[in-house]
Amino acid sequence: MTTRSSPSQSNQAVIEFTDEIHWSGPPGGMVGGGEGAAGDPVGGLVRAAVDDRPLEEILRLVILLEESPEHAEAVRHALRAVALNRPVEDVARLVAELTRPPRPADSADDTIRAAVGGRCVEDVTRLVALLHRPPQLPHCGRAAIRAAAAGRTVEDLVELIGRLAQERHDEPGATPGAAAELEAVGERAGRPAFWPGWIAAAALAVCGVAYFPLRWQGVPLFVCFLALTVSGLCGLLALLLALRAGVVALVAGAVVPAVLAGVGYVEGRFVPAQVSRALAITVAPPLSAGLTAVCASLASLAALSLLLMVQAAERHPPPRPTGLGSRTVNPPAP
Repeated sequence: MTTRSSPSQSNQAVIEFTDEIHWSGPPGGMVGGGEGAAGDPVGGLVRAAVDDRPLEEILRLVILLEESPEHAEAVRHALRAVALNRPVEDVARLVAELTRPPRPADSADDTIRAAVGGRCVEDVTRLVALLHRPPQLPHCGRAAIRAAAAGRTVEDLVELIGRLAQERHDEPGATPGAAAELEAVGERAGRPAFWPGWIAAAALAVCGVAYFPLRWQGVPLFVCFLALTVSGLCGLLALLLALRAGVVALVAGAVVPAVLAGVGYVEGRFVPAQVSRALAITVAPPLSAGLTAVCASLASLAALSLLLMVQAAERHPPPRPTGLGSRTVNPPAP
């Protein structure tokens, strides 16, 4: 008949283990930090203990280590060892315990980042799915998505999205938003800045300044309002393109300056007198303002063409060749 140790004895063993982490060196090494010895005695000791101990003791170990600032490196070793070496279910359980109020989520986030960054795609798929289910906090699922989007390759992201979508299809209880959330975050994180949109935004900003009404004295209110509206519209389009270069904003950025340039070209012949007077009170003369409008329209049109080409390439990527550089697949067992 075996006797089970009491909780106080178990806690005492964990405390003694933390003291051993702080003071012991490697086998045969020097006591008091192991200076001059090869390797990292603290990391090796923590990893060996975390690999074999029950999850409840690992949690107590982490909590006790966090109480001493000098054990911060040991805490990182313990969390990384769990994240990389323990089963995915243990990682999810530890994350759930580490995020129980009033604990901060820092240790849980470190564990999630280490697991998502260091495990295979199959394990990451399972972990992301588990972190999107109760009793996990919503923060844990979002942290896993951000870590996957920022730390995995594009090929891994494609495979991960496919696996999450398949798991959602196979398991009715799976969270439906995991694959879509990863796809959206990955798209935002992985897509570089669309600099042609910034050029178009700058051209529209110059166009808006050129059409700003400068001379108000003796000018009818309607004429001033018309010139101010034109200038404000160009400035609004410039702001939209600076924030996000979308198809609708680029189309408007190409059409509005083109209309202004056309109005300036036929000014005095086919346009009302109010429009002519509105063009006469702007910062730039009508000819110069028309040139800025032409440049803004062409810049928006060029950015629109490039954006449509990029979107078409993303929707229909070329097939990846299989060769020595592709991911190896284990051959079927004979």
